[in-house]
Amino acid sequence: MSTSALRVAVPNKGSLSESAFRLLTDAGYLVHRGSGRELQCNDPENNMKFFFQRPRDIAVYVGSGALDVGITGLDLLVDSAAPAREVLRLGFARSRFQFAARPDGPQQLADLAGLGVATSYPTLVGKYLADVGVSVSLVKLDGAVENAISLGLADAIADVVETGTSLQNCGLVTFGESLMESEAVLIRSETSRQSSRAGEAIDALVERLEGVLTARRYVMVEYDCPSEALDAACALTPGIEGPTVSPLARDGWVAVRAMVKRAGVQRTMDDLKRVGARAILVIPLEACRM
Repeated sequence: MSTSALRVAVPNKGSLSESAFRLLTDAGYLVHRGSGRELQCNDPENNMKFFFQRPRDIAVYVGSGALDVGITGLDLLVDSAAPAREVLRLGFARSRFQFAARPDGPQQLADLAGLGVATSYPTLVGKYLADVGVSVSLVKLDGAVENAISLGLADAIADVVETGTSLQNCGLVTFGESLMESEAVLIRSETSRQSSRAGEAIDALVERLEGVLTARRYVMVEYDCPSEALDAACALTPGIEGPTVSPLARDGWVAVRAMVKRAGVQRTMDDLKRVGARAILVIPLEACRM
């Protein structure tokens, strides 16, 4: 492998890991861990080297320039305060960041003044509270912050909420607005001076990932349509630049092909049938370039 291989940080565990592996694999990269204990692997065909890191550490590695790019959570990027920036949102591991307490505890942000707040994200939470002028005693924990209230360590918590099940199990309810909305992001350093070759490799990575993400949002729809219904059918399936229309051997009929958003495609098929389209097919996409 060339010494100029692009160095990519991949989450080694947690909610980010599996989806990150799948995204990179779908984008054509050879990323694997074998027994699951390996700390790195090579992809010589694409001149890439993958490093399996704790999600919380990835922004630090990338921000320092030790690694070129990485996949982590937006919340972890913000909390790290590392000199790294978001390049691309990846559409998975979505969550919101909120305050929570017992039903008889603080009910609004102002109620937190002078109280103890437990969190695994002290930088993010501290900045947020400072910006709104609320002074608290922050209790930094590495995880399972929901137990901090019942154990008398804090009066409230601030944590990532995905389903809310953990909070409910501990008898907690959220209050106030979300501190932020988070999801998986691809990041790169703000300060490191990467070579032009590394920059080109990052651009190629972004283009591949964008292609997979777009393919996940769209499907290809093909159908036969009477010529007199073509305008109505094309209005339902405008495609990206416009639908592809080809004449059929049967007079007065055409074949139409267009990319359509996956969400709602069944309704689009219903509407196409109503305007006279027939033989309507939906074809999944694996990747694309826009």
